[in-house]
Amino acid sequence: MKLSTQILLGFIIAIGIDLVDSYINYSLTLEVKANLEILNKSEAIIRNSATLNKDIVDMQNAFRGFLLTNDEQFLLPYNNGLKTIPIVIDQEKKLIGQSSSQHVKLDSIIALHNRWVNYANLLIQAKRKALTPAAEIQYQSLFNNQFRKQAGKSYNDQIADIFASFNQHEYNVREKLRETLTGSIRRTERFSLVFSILLIIIGSMIAFYLVKRISNRIGLMVKLAENISQGQFTSVVDNRNDELSSLSVSLNTMSERLKFNIHQLEKKNDELNQFAYVVSHDLKAPIRGINNVVRWINEDLNAEISPNLQKHLDIIPERLRRMENLIDGLLRYARIGSDRSTTEEVDVEKLIYEIAEVNVPLGCRLIVKNLPKLKTQKLLLEQVFSNLISNAAKYVPEKDAKIVVSCSETEQHFEFSVSDNGPGIDKEYHDKIFELFQTLREKNDRESTGIGLAIVRKIVEDRHCMVKVISTAGSGASFIFTWPKE
Repeated sequence: MKLSTQILLGFIIAIGIDLVDSYINYSLTLEVKANLEILNKSEAIIRNSATLNKDIVDMQNAFRGFLLTNDEQFLLPYNNGLKTIPIVIDQEKKLIGQSSSQHVKLDSIIALHNRWVNYANLLIQAKRKALTPAAEIQYQSLFNNQFRKQAGKSYNDQIADIFASFNQHEYNVREKLRETLTGSIRRTERFSLVFSILLIIIGSMIAFYLVKRISNRIGLMVKLAENISQGQFTSVVDNRNDELSSLSVSLNTMSERLKFNIHQLEKKNDELNQFAYVVSHDLKAPIRGINNVVRWINEDLNAEISPNLQKHLDIIPERLRRMENLIDGLLRYARIGSDRSTTEEVDVEKLIYEIAEVNVPLGCRLIVKNLPKLKTQKLLLEQVFSNLISNAAKYVPEKDAKIVVSCSETEQHFEFSVSDNGPGIDKEYHDKIFELFQTLREKNDRESTGIGLAIVRKIVEDRHCMVKVISTAGSGASFIFTWPKE
């Protein structure tokens, strides 16, 4: 399975869990919302019930006040009740909805209230007509038979009992709704917590699995790349068919090709070295032969050689020595990079004095400054300093000659400087002098082959360091190169 498919599958699982969590939370939210609506409706029913009860009580109080005082002002709440109570009853019926038990109670309240209204209306009408003795007798009869016997109070008590039962039912409903609502909220919180933890755990497991699988394989590839960089051309086994498999195949192919190319290169280098030794031997043999012929001519025909011919014969050994120096220089240049000498502790100051004994003339002052001790391939560092010091010795003046070798440090390198007080070098030659066979001396000068500085640059650059010259004509020259600390 491809990595992109695995990552997509992981996202789908995580999103699926999140969607299930969202759906359950949405369902529970709807349940909570429904319960809240029912609870609000129950509160509205109780408020309407209280209003209805209050209006009925106000009518009863107004009725009693009128009977006691015969003052029509007392009947204002009574008359208002006759108008508002039917409206409140209609609202209450709508709020009750399908609850049959509450409808029965409300119908009982309405029936009792209507009976009471009929009873009250009879007394009110009788009270208003009690102006003649006959009407007064009728009123007193009603008053004694109905009011004094507390017929109205019986209606009122029954209404109050039904109202109490009606409200208690709603209170019970509200209590159950509160419990249900609390349970819904707790379930919502519980499900949210469970799914959140589940999402974190599964998401972490998926991420850990993918990261571990990818990092392990990338680690194997990094190890392979490190092996390749160290010359160990191994391969990595990868049987999975995904995006990283192509990288594994590419690295394995690169390792195999590099292994083959390095093998071929080593073979060619061995052949080249063998060729160089053979060529040098074959080239030096005729040089030695020519040199012997010139010597024999001088020995056998010395008396017969004219001065002009002797001058030409003297030039031949000089040219032969130059040729031999060129061959030796080319061999040294060809050997750079094939040296496998081990590293050792090198005292650079001591090394400079050893080189100076051979290359620096007696009248030249040698000054050393801050030269370190380091662990490196001594032979290569010696070649660099030997070429630079011998090059400086060729160009210093005969009087007051001076060569200064110094060192400074950077974070990863030593920076060495070999300076002289010779004639200096024009800027146009600063790069040219590091090329093969390029020299500022005459071509027939036996001391200069034009290979020494090329050897210096090749050795230094093989170590990923740099070499440069700082000089102007007439002010000496400073050759600066860096060398790794390790």
